This record gives sequence, structure tokens and C-alpha cells, in this order.
Amino acid sequence: MNADRVKGTIDEVVGSVKRKAGELVDDSHLQMEGMVQHMKGKVENAWGKAKDVVEAANEEAAVQDESRIEVELECSTLQEGQSK
Repeated sequence: MNADRVKGTIDEVVGSVKRKAGELVDDSHLQMEGMVQHMKGKVENAWGKAKDVVEAANEEAAVQDESRIEVELECSTLQEGQSK
């Protein structure tokens, strides 16, 4: 989990609390502030998830590429041994 997801989750929770507090004290400004912060948190969380997916895909691609190189090296070594 990256920092964007953590910050997003915090903003979602704090925003929800502000919205509820605004409802309880009948403060429409506080309600709106809470809704905005909650949505900001959702966006931050989604951005963090997207970054995690890209990072995981890059790591998987690196592992596959590394494995492919190892197989190619093994095959070339075997071919050199057979040609002797």
C-alpha cells in the first residue's frame, strides 16, 4: 500500500466524520467540506491503487524478462556444448 492510498483512506474517513458532524449541528458548510474531503480521499485512494497496479505489472514484466534471458542463456550454452 502506498502513501496515496493511506492519505486517501484518511481523507475519506475524516470527510465522512465532518459530513456527519455537519448534519448533527445543522452546518451545511461543514457538511459540504466533509463531502469534498471524502471525495478527495476516494480519488487519492483510486490513484494509489492505479499506481500499485502499474508497479506490480512492471515487477511482473521484469521477472518474465529476466526469466526469458536466463532461458536464452541456458539454450545458447547447450547449443555450444552440442556443437563441440
